[in-house]
Amino acid sequence: MNINFNKNEDHNRLLVSTLNHRLKEVKLGGGEKRIAKHHDKGKMTARERIDFLLDEKSKSVEIGAFAGDGMYKEHGGCPSGGVIVKIGYVSGKQCVVVANDATVKAGAWFPITGKKNLRAQEIAIENRLPIIYLVDSAGVFLPMQDEIFPDKEHFGRIFRNNAVMSSMGIIQIAAVMGSCVAGGAYLPIMSDESIIVEKTGSIFLAGSYLVKAAIGESVDNETLGGATTHSEISGVTDYKVKNDSEALDKIRNIMDKIGNFDKAGFSRKASVKPKEDENEIFGILPKKRSDQYDMTEIIKRLVDNSEFEEYKEGYGQTIITGYARIDGWAVGIVANQRKIVKTKKGEMQFGGVIYSDSADKATRFIANCNQKKIPLVFLQDVTGFMVGSKSEHGGIIKDGAKMVNAVSNSVVPKFTVIIGNSYGAGNYAMCGKAYDPKLIVAWPSAELAVMGGTQAAKVLAQIETAAMAKKGEKVDEKKEKEVFEKLKSKYDEQTSAYYAAARLWTDAVINPLDTRKWIAMGIEAANHAPIEKDFNMGVIQT
Repeated sequence: MNINFNKNEDHNRLLVSTLNHRLKEVKLGGGEKRIAKHHDKGKMTARERIDFLLDEKSKSVEIGAFAGDGMYKEHGGCPSGGVIVKIGYVSGKQCVVVANDATVKAGAWFPITGKKNLRAQEIAIENRLPIIYLVDSAGVFLPMQDEIFPDKEHFGRIFRNNAVMSSMGIIQIAAVMGSCVAGGAYLPIMSDESIIVEKTGSIFLAGSYLVKAAIGESVDNETLGGATTHSEISGVTDYKVKNDSEALDKIRNIMDKIGNFDKAGFSRKASVKPKEDENEIFGILPKKRSDQYDMTEIIKRLVDNSEFEEYKEGYGQTIITGYARIDGWAVGIVANQRKIVKTKKGEMQFGGVIYSDSADKATRFIANCNQKKIPLVFLQDVTGFMVGSKSEHGGIIKDGAKMVNAVSNSVVPKFTVIIGNSYGAGNYAMCGKAYDPKLIVAWPSAELAVMGGTQAAKVLAQIETAAMAKKGEKVDEKKEKEVFEKLKSKYDEQTSAYYAAARLWTDAVINPLDTRKWIAMGIEAANHAPIEKDFNMGVIQT
């Protein structure tokens, strides 16, 4: 046990406590008063609907709980992006559930709402998972319509994806449990089957006020687009139900009759808990992001029976590669080693830095996993690639490019866990968001940025103070420190795990002890989608 174990443990458990507190706040959505008003209408909240729908005592993971966190303050905020997304089980079938949170601006769509809905659909498409929509939304948030309506990845893309998923045979079920207006009215109708709740559910392209203004017709909303209208006159919906719980029961009954799926065929055996104590992760992971530690000790507490078969152990030691099982699923692990290592040539290599030999090893290992149809798990704690004349002359750019190429063209499922640093091109090579991991999550200790806060602030402070001096302003040591601290504070805020999660650069900030669940459920989801192409790296410099 290292001498800082207890200090590390206290620090990391405090981070998890903060995470739990922030999650508790987020889960209140628009607040207790709005939840009460929602209940007064005889409606469940979005989270209550999902909890009622998912199989009792089954596992689930929430995508984007912190989406919108700290954003749109001028509009009162948008907790969880105004929509709840979970991967869970309904009648024993793994699926994606998307529920509008009508306690947040009546479920209106902010820009982050659209991004989160598209992420949910992306997960369903990539993994061929059924997707269930629990609709209760006032439509586009008009004050920000220019940021949600017209572009390729905006509101309209949702319905394009509905059509694409239908052509792919991906099951879509929609329950209209509140408002479903304007363009949003297309979503339930483009689903395979749709349900509408009496009195609270309504579907129309334009509400009664707009109809009156547009064509002079006087009609109430229930007659215009209520449950009876769409179930007995227009034929738009397939089922009319009395309340939320009946709608959710109807979905369960539909899901219960769905046939089995073709499998990708990833290897799975009976799950075994790690032999080493998982809770020791908190003491192993250092309090300071610059401190060294042995990533192998973290791996042993994540994998079944703590068994890890390391690949090329003595070569390229600042990246660890090897085979293991997580909750029974076979995985190939690519992890940054954070302790200083010594090569056989007697050279010292800094932990968390990718050297040419490490990149070369990782490239070969990724290719092997693709050959063997083994999902890849990336454990990030990386400061970037090694710099300097020796590295440049040794072809670090070429070797780094090979690794990026292998990650980019990998056809097996990839999962990324950001444990600590995720800086610069290291983020890319270790399968950052841009490289299509099936799921990407961060521990509360994670930091994402081009470079660390201290280094970045120093560079920016030098530029800013030089500009000030050029203008004739007095720049003494006190002023330099003031500028540095101001820039570092801002940069540190932008590198935090929560800042990234708010913008959906990651799918979640998670308790390290939930890592096994996220990876296992992710592989199970990916197993719904057989691999349809071969691994090919194309043209690379050798």
